[in-house]
Amino acid sequence: MSRAGWRNHWKQADGIISTLQCDAAGEGAAFKMINQLLAGVHIAAASEAIAFAAKQGLDIRKVYEVITASAGNSWMFENRMPHVLEGDYSPRSAVEIFVKDLGIIQDMARTAKFPVPVAAAALQMFLMTAASGMGRDDDASVARMYARVTGTQLPGEPK
Repeated sequence: MSRAGWRNHWKQADGIISTLQCDAAGEGAAFKMINQLLAGVHIAAASEAIAFAAKQGLDIRKVYEVITASAGNSWMFENRMPHVLEGDYSPRSAVEIFVKDLGIIQDMARTAKFPVPVAAAALQMFLMTAASGMGRDDDASVARMYARVTGTQLPGEPK
């Protein structure tokens, strides 16, 4: 691994880097999939919440402001829901990535005989979004799928 920066910062980074080192073959991939499980579930939940808020007639910009300062916030809500607020679904991370990754998680869980029902539900939301023609769009498009299915208006969507 290469690193650059002030030498006195290297010592601080060493603790973090050693924490991230994986010992067993495949352990790094497993760590990534645990992250992707959480990321996919958070995007699906955030998309559901913002679309539901719109359906309730709430000002979704105000919802975003309140939630990002509340216990219900997540990094994914804070990072992805501005795409919905702006009606900008140009891909930064595509729906298909989570179809793939949540599918891998399902395979891993089946092999381990470990139930992952929340991740399975998130996978279905991403699959439905991809099947709706939004597979290459931003992963926040899950909110558009919810909106289209429920007749809810989101910014940037045709009336």
